[in-house]
Amino acid sequence: MKKSFLLLFLLAIPFLTWAQTRVNASEIIDKINRGEAVTYKNAVIVGVLDLTTLDNMHIEKKSDDKYSTKEYLSTVKVPLTFVDCTFKDDVLAYYNPDNQDIKLFNRKNEVFNTNFDKAVRFENCVFEGYSAFKYSKFKEDVSFAGSRFRHEGNFKYSKFSKSADYSNVKFEEEANFKYTNFPQTASFDRATFRREANFKYTKFSQDANFRQANFRGLANFKYTKVGNNLDFQRTEFNGDEDFKYTQVNNRKVSRADLVNN
Repeated sequence: MKKSFLLLFLLAIPFLTWAQTRVNASEIIDKINRGEAVTYKNAVIVGVLDLTTLDNMHIEKKSDDKYSTKEYLSTVKVPLTFVDCTFKDDVLAYYNPDNQDIKLFNRKNEVFNTNFDKAVRFENCVFEGYSAFKYSKFKEDVSFAGSRFRHEGNFKYSKFSKSADYSNVKFEEEANFKYTNFPQTASFDRATFRREANFKYTKFSQDANFRQANFRGLANFKYTKVGNNLDFQRTEFNGDEDFKYTQVNNRKVSRADLVNN
């Protein structure tokens, strides 16, 4: 009997080792609202992680007329750390009800945004639902290193204050960084872009590292500005590309110029 029990225990060790803890998204929101640092490793997050309606949400911009938009703002004031986690549903730091299946006459003209005061880490995570960080402002370091986005990774209009690490990230749909501002070094080293990599009008004030990245869809760097070095060493371009009006150190460049440097 003891030998049988020992055998079953030994067989179960791999499953115990790799089993992921299931966490409700509402539990994470509660921690943020209580002002507690959020740290999860090897967890499965179930339910929509909606960061746009925190307890500190307030009206950032009022609607002056029926054509303008009322803007709400929430702020995550604690550090977020997720390592080796899977998000089964959406992760929202931006929400626009009018983007949903709502008839024209039911438009709300409202938008909900989220800013982050502390460091944000989503490392080696899987986003199985939609993710939206559009318009978000990040005051500290940000890392999505090693993560995978099953749907669009939406960082359009986002503003970073410090370093941003997207190394070894896999974007299975569009990687949307249009109009995004990176004041410090941004790394997309070994990142994979299966669809459009949209960096149109993006501003990199320092270095932009795309070393060994793989572009399988449109590499869109139209009007992109890089203040220092744009690194494409050993980068693969397997789709269309647009480097019209791309500038590095205030000098217009082509993709050929960059790859040959």
